[in-house]
Amino acid sequence: MEEMAYLDNAATSYPKPETVYAAMDEFYRRHGVNPGRTGADAAVAAGDVIEATRAELSEFFNNPARDARRLVFTSNATDSLNLCLQGFCRPGDHVVSTCLEHNSLLRPLHEMARENRISFDLAPFGQDGFVDPAAVADLIRPETRLVAMTHGSNVLGTIQDVAAVGAICRERGVALLVDAAQTAGCVPIDMDAMAIDMLAFTGHKSLLGPVGIGGIAVGPDIDLRSTRWGGTGVRSRQLTHLEEYPYRLEAGTLNTLGIAGLRAGLAWVMAQGLEAIAAHEKALAARLCEGFSALPGLQLHCAVADGRHTPVISVTLDGMSPEEIGQRLDVDHGVIVRTGLQCAPLAHAGIGTHDLGTARFSIGPLNEENDIDRAVAAMGELARTAVAR
Repeated sequence: MEEMAYLDNAATSYPKPETVYAAMDEFYRRHGVNPGRTGADAAVAAGDVIEATRAELSEFFNNPARDARRLVFTSNATDSLNLCLQGFCRPGDHVVSTCLEHNSLLRPLHEMARENRISFDLAPFGQDGFVDPAAVADLIRPETRLVAMTHGSNVLGTIQDVAAVGAICRERGVALLVDAAQTAGCVPIDMDAMAIDMLAFTGHKSLLGPVGIGGIAVGPDIDLRSTRWGGTGVRSRQLTHLEEYPYRLEAGTLNTLGIAGLRAGLAWVMAQGLEAIAAHEKALAARLCEGFSALPGLQLHCAVADGRHTPVISVTLDGMSPEEIGQRLDVDHGVIVRTGLQCAPLAHAGIGTHDLGTARFSIGPLNEENDIDRAVAAMGELARTAVAR
């Protein structure tokens, strides 16, 4: 059977670089013990990997705190966003977000509002898929303490002007939380220059690590309350949870294997360079968009292969549902995509696809031209089938 053409990298990157597989295998065979709980060589080595990864990620995101302890490990971006929202917001706070958000941010906001802990407003996005920073500014009011927004849309691929929003937030005395699930590892992120106070990220997408590992980069002027408490392996006689970072937000055994894989993924990204990765993905996205634009009945939704978009292309096809598209691509052609609402219902409401969603093609750094050509040929066959119905 022909190897699949995997074009669902916005969900999780696959395959990983060989160095990631090798690093995880070596780590677990040599250092797969609990870090920080004993003085054994393997435990010390595991702890060293954790702290080195903190430092490397802090530098990668240019956290102005200049303190690697403010890089906190979590399970994923959803975990990170929940920790930020619940650890930062106080009763009566007002939050501004956008209609492009993933449910990993929307649902915590709705739950906290339902419990009367906060209120929030959502800035709309234009037909081009971008949120106007002025629309965010218009929603800020005296009780607003936080703007929480995505850096890159997981439906449309549009990269939002976070730096402009950050400047507004600084001027208005409001903190900025950025969801970098779709951009960390493929789009440059400079927390200092972009005035980002909290950066939530996951390791299993463009950072090319495994599932089950993510993090928060906490800026120097932010103090998040603990929302979970437990063992840290440090000062165990103390019956209250530790206040200093990273322990303030970390409790229990860390995913050391995931951290080792994330470190290897980050090393691969840094060795290739963000500019080279972006150029490769942009070229493939342009090839895909060009091929799709010639197909009858196929609509591209805000899909443009340029520096303002991640390589995410959402499409619909007259006469065929996204669900059927995904099934036929998989079963008949070995092409893997994501269909439906992609956990971002308001983004789909904004482009008129809320009922059935789209078929989303998302490109990663290990995709090649033959993956794109297979997808275009397969969609051509589906388009002809749909037209003939």
